[in-house]
Amino acid sequence: MEKKDTRDTICLLKECNAGSKMAVSSIEDVLDKVKDSNMRKLLSESKSHHEKLCDDIHTLLEQHHSEEKEPGNVAKGMAWLKTTMKLGIEEGDATVADLMTDGCNMGIKTLHKYLNQYPAADHSSKDICNRLIDIEEKLCRDLKSYL
Repeated sequence: MEKKDTRDTICLLKECNAGSKMAVSSIEDVLDKVKDSNMRKLLSESKSHHEKLCDDIHTLLEQHHSEEKEPGNVAKGMAWLKTTMKLGIEEGDATVADLMTDGCNMGIKTLHKYLNQYPAADHSSKDICNRLIDIEEKLCRDLKSYL
């Protein structure tokens, strides 16, 4: 049987992986709708940070002989539907900022939940999770001026 710390480490990494992929997908869903070039640059940079973190997580999962985790289809579908509907009703950078801020806040909350749920995870996986939280918090702060 797998040791609890290894199991917690893998579970935390998988959740971070799914969260990072969800963020990349969400940014891709709105990027072409952003009018302001600075906001587009901000979102593109955040997407790059998430992709880099995905690569780091992939490496750690490989070291633990584990597979990546994709975001849940229901969560992805609901996020896409909310984005499509909100932007269909009210286009604009403020709407994009609102959607992305909601997503960041949900991600931050969920990641903290996983840190608590997998307390025996190793230092490197907790560090990755905290880096992801930092990326989400920074994006949320940077988007406030567009709300």
